[in-house]
Amino acid sequence: MSSDLGGRELHLSVHPVAAGHHPGAWRWPGADPLAFSRIEGYLEVAQVAERGRLDSIFLADVPGLHADIDDYPQLNGLEPTLILTAMAVVTERIGLVGTASTTFNEPFNIARRFRALDLISHGRAGWNAVTTSGPRVAGNFVANEPSSRARYAKAKEFVAIVLDLWRSWAPDALAADVASGLYADMSRIRPIDHHGEFFSVRGPLSLPPSEQGYPVLYHAGVSDDVRTLTARTGEAMFTAVVDIDTARAELDVVRSRAVAFGRPADAVRFLPGLVTSVGGTEREALERRQALDELSGTRGAVRGLAAQLALNPDDLELDRPVPPALRGRLHAVHGHARPAARRALEGQTVRDIIRRGGGGGHIVAVGDPEQVADLIQTWFTAGVVDGFTLMPDVTFDGLPAFVDHVVPVLRRRGLFRSEYRGRTLREHYGLPIPDVATRRPLAKAL
Repeated sequence: MSSDLGGRELHLSVHPVAAGHHPGAWRWPGADPLAFSRIEGYLEVAQVAERGRLDSIFLADVPGLHADIDDYPQLNGLEPTLILTAMAVVTERIGLVGTASTTFNEPFNIARRFRALDLISHGRAGWNAVTTSGPRVAGNFVANEPSSRARYAKAKEFVAIVLDLWRSWAPDALAADVASGLYADMSRIRPIDHHGEFFSVRGPLSLPPSEQGYPVLYHAGVSDDVRTLTARTGEAMFTAVVDIDTARAELDVVRSRAVAFGRPADAVRFLPGLVTSVGGTEREALERRQALDELSGTRGAVRGLAAQLALNPDDLELDRPVPPALRGRLHAVHGHARPAARRALEGQTVRDIIRRGGGGGHIVAVGDPEQVADLIQTWFTAGVVDGFTLMPDVTFDGLPAFVDHVVPVLRRRGLFRSEYRGRTLREHYGLPIPDVATRRPLAKAL
């Protein structure tokens, strides 16, 4: 395939979880079944990803045990900014993006934590701001889970406060002038004095800007509230789409809303998930996928499908279709779970739905390096994505397979960089350094 990019550059992030994104990954020969709680594997991932000149590493987070783990490990165990700080020490260029919830945190703590990561990494940090729901997690923090409306209203205020705190220092505030004795110009460090519906925060932040100003702001999800939040303040978006038409519609909504908020249409880098299974040949890749399917535990897979479809897992039998009495509610399922709902409405068995939906609502690439590169190129040249968030089926060998075999194909086609051209995450994504001196406080405008 030839490429006609019109000056566009493909962006690739990697989202490593535990042993891998496939439910059978933890049982794969050579995989570490305890990977979710060990730092060594994460550090190897960071070094492999940087060897491939990927833009960033993206770490999700769930602050609690969000599902039973009797036949499938917890995807996220260690706290993201701790992992990313360790990664910063063993890497030099790759971006470091971590997730932290706006539902069960305080804005000042998050602003400080990610500013610290940004300084330690010399301008390579990003914050994925998400809301958190579900009784298992909410019960760790509050007696009653907040409504969706309350979560997103709080998120809107939370994000604006964090941005104002990050902008509370002018770039020239820190003088550190030994000769004159002036350490900092306090007229250039300003409180934010925010008093809102959910938070009161005086400020300013206790740390100066980094080489990139402040961390890149991510949002992740598939809901309409996420689209609006991304359009208002986001700079990158991790989402789940399964076909080009869906991706185009999603991107059009975010861009049109960004313009309505007074931002450029291309202010957000659109980086949906891409689950990868790479083999030396197509047959090897398919056999790898089949072997992983056979290693998968069924109980966790059924629970995962039930969660996607908002059903009770006790009502589902593996080798039977979803009961007809429950199918009516599936017409209301949207977003990344829609393909699974469609298969259920067609009468496919629960087992078949699980196997055919192995990407969890994300794009799935199974094939040899040329075939995986073909899929990436098709989506990218269609103009519906700025790149992808890679989700290797098995982390320890799936990511090296992509870096060592797919990335060279992308380079030969003129799609992906051979070397980093900058040192900060903003430079990798082609994002500007924020102008903190002239912008009015965001939180006061809510």
